[in-house]
Amino acid sequence: RDWSSDVCSSDLKGTEVLNALGKRHADFSAVDIRKYGDYCVNDVNLTRNLFDRIVQGFPRQELKVIDITLRMFTHPQLYVDENSLYDRLGELRAERSALLLSLKDGLKAQNEEEVRKKLSSNKQFAEVLRSFQIEVPMKVSPTTGKETFALAKKDEGFLALVEHDDPFIQQLCAVRLGTKSTLEEKRIERFMEIGRRNRGSIPIPLKYYGAHTGRWSGADKVNFQNLPSRDPKKKALKKAIIPPEGYVVINSDSSQIEARVLAWLAGQEDVVKQVADKEDVYSIFASSVDGRKITKEDPTERFVGKTCILGLGYGTGAAKLRHTLATSQPMSVQLEEEECKRIVDVYRRTNDRIIELWSDADQMLSTMMNSKIKKPLSLGMHDCLWYDNEGVRLPNNLLIRYPNLRREDQDGKTKTLYDSRKGEVAIWGGSVVENVVQALARIIVGTQMVKINEHYRIALTVHDAAVVIVPEDEQEQAVRVITEIMSQTPDWAPGLPVACEAKVGATYGDC
Repeated sequence: RDWSSDVCSSDLKGTEVLNALGKRHADFSAVDIRKYGDYCVNDVNLTRNLFDRIVQGFPRQELKVIDITLRMFTHPQLYVDENSLYDRLGELRAERSALLLSLKDGLKAQNEEEVRKKLSSNKQFAEVLRSFQIEVPMKVSPTTGKETFALAKKDEGFLALVEHDDPFIQQLCAVRLGTKSTLEEKRIERFMEIGRRNRGSIPIPLKYYGAHTGRWSGADKVNFQNLPSRDPKKKALKKAIIPPEGYVVINSDSSQIEARVLAWLAGQEDVVKQVADKEDVYSIFASSVDGRKITKEDPTERFVGKTCILGLGYGTGAAKLRHTLATSQPMSVQLEEEECKRIVDVYRRTNDRIIELWSDADQMLSTMMNSKIKKPLSLGMHDCLWYDNEGVRLPNNLLIRYPNLRREDQDGKTKTLYDSRKGEVAIWGGSVVENVVQALARIIVGTQMVKINEHYRIALTVHDAAVVIVPEDEQEQAVRVITEIMSQTPDWAPGLPVACEAKVGATYGDC
């Protein structure tokens, strides 16, 4: 039916609902009932016509992505294993008690409250962190201009400790804050609460286009995008997400999608060929760093190569690389800053086209700010990104916008800024490249999900992965179908090698 041809009886909603306040059905006359029915019909027409106006020009493919996202919540397919979560909760509470006891002795405190009081001191808390080989976060004091501890509850450094992969560090922060629960405990309690009110099932609340780049983000105090997966104990959350009896979970990940898109977009053909030939790009880069052949039999060196390939393409410097390597879980690599500077130099020397793409993106920002662009201009080596004064147009016809793009002097430096939904944001060529690469990867994964959904309904998505549940006896066929779909190059990206890694498990955590 062509709903857009319908004519509303009125462009106004009417007052029938207000007129009905306090009335029961018996209080309505036949005329009142008819008027109320007309109001409801009019309301539906208004809503449909409003939708038709909003959706004009909106990609139909994205409507399917929105539908998939909503159905993850309204028609949940996964369940909560409350018993396993209850066991993990008991372990965490026992760990906290043991920690408090050890701290009580170390700090010469009489009781738990005295431990908390002593840890409320920045100096004493920093000493405790160092005694356990934990790097103390620092910041520049806005009042003195000198470096000081970043241990206030809203400091980014302290927040990183609160959400650290190591449960022990979380426990330390929980003691300092005087809270009864760590982040992991709160998550477990939240999962159990959701399961209890939904007859054991767990709706997946995700915000469609929650991020600037179009990626999904968490909602309803549950973020499935960052559930712990490396620490065996903390993986209890993922293992507690289970399919119905007789089904298995298939987690299909679009392999290294951002690294692949970045190399392809920049025209870094040597890396694109390595990926297409199914070579180990992490080991190849690690070999260029170490000056000897690195393979998967060299886990530490390969881990450094992987971290660099996945992180340095957006302009990460030596200090951040050093911190990332030192704080990664489960593997931590301690390198001197000079060594990290050398590694960054190696990356930039061997990936010259990616560095050129940063410069092109910087030039794009200048053009968008200073020129009236009459005809869209291309960004990257392929005709998939076009920009004008409105923003960067993606292959799905949506835009990445940079509202109120401008340059200002701040702290003795000239910065390029724009106004995001969350406030003022500084931007440069490397961060633009990160934005567009993540947006392209999101479009690829979204398209894959729509195609998979025609065969197996999507139960969950996390970053670059699609999760489905299938009957146990269909798992081999499902893996074949999904792998084929997620290995198809998009029409708008000729030459981009894409691949998929699909794993099957009895729980989400097992795959």
